[in-house]
Amino acid sequence: MKLILAQGNPGEEYRTTRHNVGFMALDSYAALNGAQWQEKPKFHAYIAEFKVGDEKVLLVKPTTFYNETGRSARALIDFYKLDPAADLLVIHDDLALPFGTVRTRNKGSDAGNNGVKSLNAAVGDSFHRIRVGTWNELRNQMNDVDFVLGHFSSDEKKTLASVVIPHVSDLIDKFIRGTFELTSTNL
Repeated sequence: MKLILAQGNPGEEYRTTRHNVGFMALDSYAALNGAQWQEKPKFHAYIAEFKVGDEKVLLVKPTTFYNETGRSARALIDFYKLDPAADLLVIHDDLALPFGTVRTRNKGSDAGNNGVKSLNAAVGDSFHRIRVGTWNELRNQMNDVDFVLGHFSSDEKKTLASVVIPHVSDLIDKFIRGTFELTSTNL
């Protein structure tokens, strides 16, 4: 089984914010695979599931809000008896990376990201990650909270839909197939 968890905040007001780029990617990926979202309070999440061959895949959007996503991950890992280092992929925004940059990692520190800090505390720091860059010139004029809870520009939304999110979908496919590699791509 593979667990693909996106960081983000529940609620319509956050749907297109920079902090929710992971949720945007999973919504697109779920649609591509015909997977339907269902709320699962036991896991503090919305979950969509499907199979790739014999491999069950769970797409997870925690309802705990971004900074507490470790609670959802821990509940799922314990219930399904998964190994985070082999079975968990997390998708999150990274305000230190320029918009259009996508990096993959298989472990690491939180680098000041409170959602990753929650995950590291709950499941350890050895899990796969897709970091989606959201930095732009506005970042230098705003504090962290206002920036990450700000909305993408119309040009950024177009680039997300046509380039970034399809690339993230390809990376998710590679993770499920066991061909995930550590990369840094400027799209």
